[in-house]
Amino acid sequence: MLKFFDTVKLIQYTLELKWALIYSLVFLLWMIAERLTGLHDTYIYLHPMITALFVIPAISVYAFGLADYKKDLFYHRISLGKGFLFGMRLTLAITLLSPFMQLIVSKVITPDFFKNAIEYTVTHGMKTRAEAESYFNLNSYLGMSVFGSIAMGIVAAFLVALGFVS
Repeated sequence: MLKFFDTVKLIQYTLELKWALIYSLVFLLWMIAERLTGLHDTYIYLHPMITALFVIPAISVYAFGLADYKKDLFYHRISLGKGFLFGMRLTLAITLLSPFMQLIVSKVITPDFFKNAIEYTVTHGMKTRAEAESYFNLNSYLGMSVFGSIAMGIVAAFLVALGFVS
C-alpha cells in the first residue's frame, strides 16, 4: 500500500508529465502555425520576431500547470518555493522532451527550414554560407532547444510561482 507521501509524489510527477506533454503539443501546434503562415519560407525574415512570441503560450502552460498543481495538492495555497520547484520539475520534463520535439519539427513539420534560413541569411548578407550552415542545422537547433528550454523554464518557473504565492 502506498504511503500518503508516496501518493503525493506520484500525483506531482503525473501532473508534471501531463503539463510537459501539453507544453510539447502547444509547441508543435505553434510550429505548424508558423509553417502554414509562411514563416519558415516566404516570410522567413519575420520568423525570429514571431517565434519570440511563443513565450506567451509557454508561460501560460506553466501557469495552468501550476494552477492544476496548487488545486490538486495544496488546497489552493502554495509557497513561492513549492511553486518554483514545480516549475523546475516541469522544466526538466520539457527539457527532456525538447530534442524529440525539435526532431519532429525539423524532420516532419518543416524539413526545408534550415535550407531556407541558410539561403535567406546568405542572400541578404547577414552571414557567410559557412556561418549560416554552422548555425542553421539540426545539431545546433537540438542544442538550442535544450538550453533554451532550461533558460526559459527557470524564468517562467519563477515568474509563475511569484504570481501564485498565497
